[in-house]
Amino acid sequence: MHIAVFGVGGVGGYFGGRLAKLAAEEDENLKVVFIARGQHLDAMRDNGLRVDSLKGDFWVKQVQATDNPASVGRVDAVIVGVKAWQVPEAGKSMRPLVGPGTFVVPLQNGVDAPSQLAEILGKEHVLGGLCHIVSFIAAPGYICHAGMEPHVAFGELDGRKSERAEQLRAVFTRAGVWAEVPDDVQVAMWEKFLFIAAISGVGAVTRAPAGIMRELPETRQILRQAMEEAADVARAHNVRLGEDIVEKTLRFIDNLPQGATASMQRDIIEGRPSELESQNGAVVRLGLEKGILTPLHAFLYSSLLPQEMRARGKKDF
Repeated sequence: MHIAVFGVGGVGGYFGGRLAKLAAEEDENLKVVFIARGQHLDAMRDNGLRVDSLKGDFWVKQVQATDNPASVGRVDAVIVGVKAWQVPEAGKSMRPLVGPGTFVVPLQNGVDAPSQLAEILGKEHVLGGLCHIVSFIAAPGYICHAGMEPHVAFGELDGRKSERAEQLRAVFTRAGVWAEVPDDVQVAMWEKFLFIAAISGVGAVTRAPAGIMRELPETRQILRQAMEEAADVARAHNVRLGEDIVEKTLRFIDNLPQGATASMQRDIIEGRPSELESQNGAVVRLGLEKGILTPLHAFLYSSLLPQEMRARGKKDF
């Protein structure tokens, strides 16, 4: 199997690194190529990819990496690890990687990536997907996995079982990654979306880690309300979320490390462009499509928008 990892940040670097380690040490029929850029790419070319992980540190000393997808040619699968707001541009750039049998697996926060990629590449090439992990680029060529049990899930958007999804799941499993093909990937994506949009938006506004947000009754109630709004939107879009999804997600938050923060939260605090439009903004937008009001997400989105516009050079203050 030939796999391209498009985007080598915390997500692509960790999960792609596990696949590359399997290819280097155990499976000569597996080929992994990274699509990266800048100093991160240079470091990977010179020194390989180092990953420090709660599941065991490793270093793939030689990796195939490029900033030119056309130099790779068609592959069997593309793992998309860019930020959610980068997906449309990435979809156009990855066209040389996509042949008649290629399938693309987005692992972004949010629920927009599959439709965005399908519009560019054709819906027959796109699966739904998600991941759970706290990881980041610690330095060029160096990824740090700092929290959560790394997990990937993906499947056909129409709910059917497919050989290609099972084949990729088996490869991830052999690489030491908890991977699954859920019965309904749309439900799985919205379960993740409900969690990440709430903790990202509330965390960015409060500047507080998970441990503080869940302990204070006031912020815990805000988290609950944010998840309830997202669940209402999901059900309006015919996504069959369980009735206990909010309580289940709160229990998940209760088990996060005390100092855990979301990537969108960190980006906003540090003045970088973030996934605000794809998270809180998407809850508001998708709600309005079905006539569902989401006042808390609208407040979170509106409150954070000035900082987002400043990070993108659209406002100066």
